[in-house]
Amino acid sequence: MAERLQKALAQIGLGSRREIEEWIRQGRITINGVPAELGVKVGARDRIQVDGKPVQLQQTSVKTTNRVILYHKPVGELTTRSDPERRPIIFENLPDLKGARWIAVGRLDLNTSGLLLLTTDGELANALMHPSHEVEREYAVRVFGEVDEDQLKQLGKGVKLEDGPARFQRIKDAGGTGQNHWYHVVIREGRNREVRRLWEHVGLKVSRLMRIRFGPINLPRNLKPGAYIELKETAINRLREDAGLKPGEKRTLGLSRSTPQSAPGTKARPKSRMKPRAKRSRKS
Repeated sequence: MAERLQKALAQIGLGSRREIEEWIRQGRITINGVPAELGVKVGARDRIQVDGKPVQLQQTSVKTTNRVILYHKPVGELTTRSDPERRPIIFENLPDLKGARWIAVGRLDLNTSGLLLLTTDGELANALMHPSHEVEREYAVRVFGEVDEDQLKQLGKGVKLEDGPARFQRIKDAGGTGQNHWYHVVIREGRNREVRRLWEHVGLKVSRLMRIRFGPINLPRNLKPGAYIELKETAINRLREDAGLKPGEKRTLGLSRSTPQSAPGTKARPKSRMKPRAKRSRKS
């Protein structure tokens, strides 16, 4: 059965659909020796190469299990695969994969902590990030300064940021004393620094920001920063439902042995510069 190229490659964990579409535009993917075009369909007999490395799809009756992990990102780590300044990156703390790679579902900036989902399923990652599905993200925010009712109403009604209108779907007072006050806020997009920019628009500064929920998945209270848990199938299917996808099924396309072990366009990950951690993976 033929499938669109970006969907077929995303399903086997080479990247999100958006990433693969960009690879196609850059001419990094060929099919049977010809540069791939957006929207082209591929089957098991097609010869696919990414950056000159073969990624052959073959028919298989084996059930493939896509994985999703929930990582508690600490402040000070980057959501990137490499950093020229050699600062800590999240991928140094994740379990190793063969023939696939972890795809981050959105990003958290350097000074933001909390729940970060990563998956081997590019289709799921793309669906969860796509604005049309309006998957909720909830954050705990500590705001420095006095907050009045007019500011809260403005943030709930909507303001105009440089990249378009934005608002909080819900704002809940979470307590606090003095100049530092906590709120729980919900957004349905993943724009860059959106939560911080909304508060800044009404003249307030965020002094601490933590993501505590993504869709139906909450950050466990007992999960320490820098640790992760692997989601069970029931939790993954709840995520798929939130993203408008069907529950996980058997696949008819799989990776052959000719697939490179590292993701296209990347180098082998160097050994972590951090001290070894005790394994803290567990099922959720």
